[in-house]
Amino acid sequence: MSATILVTGGAGFIGSNFIPYFMERHPEYKIINLDKLTYAGNLENLKEVENNPNYTFVQGDICDENLVNELFEKYDFTGVIHFAAESHVDNSIKGPRAFINTNLVGTFNLLEASRTHWLEAPFTPKSGCENRRFHHISTDEVYGTLGAEGYFKETTPYAPNSPYSASKAGSDFLVRAYHHTYGMNVTSSNCSNNYGPKQHSEKLIPTIIRNCLNLSPIPIYGNGQNIRDWLYVTDHAKAIDLIFHKGKSGETYNVGGHNELTNMEITHAICALLDDLRPRQDGKKYADLITFVKDRAGHDLRYAIDPTKITSELSYKPEETFKTGIVKTVQWYLDKA
Repeated sequence: MSATILVTGGAGFIGSNFIPYFMERHPEYKIINLDKLTYAGNLENLKEVENNPNYTFVQGDICDENLVNELFEKYDFTGVIHFAAESHVDNSIKGPRAFINTNLVGTFNLLEASRTHWLEAPFTPKSGCENRRFHHISTDEVYGTLGAEGYFKETTPYAPNSPYSASKAGSDFLVRAYHHTYGMNVTSSNCSNNYGPKQHSEKLIPTIIRNCLNLSPIPIYGNGQNIRDWLYVTDHAKAIDLIFHKGKSGETYNVGGHNELTNMEITHAICALLDDLRPRQDGKKYADLITFVKDRAGHDLRYAIDPTKITSELSYKPEETFKTGIVKTVQWYLDKA
């Protein structure tokens, strides 16, 4: 059976790792990558698939309702895998409007196009559209913050604390509503912090690496004790592939790496790696560059995911520990520098 999948935001960090992973495992699928190419999108990250006859790039905005519908008409998508989002918390604090537009209005446009092209009426798929699926990628930040103990589960009440997480929470609820109101075949995933090759330079780990190599101060918010659960990006790609193909319609799956680390632990791990891989010429340690800066507004203390559901129901297992994944990540940035 031929299948044509719309991947939105495929030139971003996670999408550009997902597309090569997915195409290698499913060479029978055609992939249409719709990306606006904002500052966070980079076609250089898709060099390995750009000449693949089953891959097509379309530059455009998911907020452009006419374009989205034209693409559905032209390609008759059998599935949607929706990455496209504004995702940087600091940017959402400075300028929230783009987050509302992309994450809410853009997701709505994709859901509406899917509904009108796949369904005759609520709970009545058009002939040949019975198995068409919409998969939505979200974040653990919709759950708010945790104390020293406990984990986010799929049943954890939503409590978003930033304009970014609030806009993602809204998009999650839209996806849920289209399943319960119209019977649309949807799945969602909420993941912990991703890291790995191709990540935009504004994020924590690339910033640490870049500032080390430039011998610039490494800015650490507050006291550096904020905790995140880190997931290697190709382990996330593996999870999305599993959910898209085997997940139960209407269900959400939390994807985590069981790698809880403070920002200071992350920073010291990277500095120690670089001390070995590319020692400073002045004989000093990279950790000497650590500088504490004023904490981010509304900075959540801790995120951690309970991945029991995806592990038990879909036999998911991450392949990388933080120790192995961070070596691959640092080496990628060194090779690129």
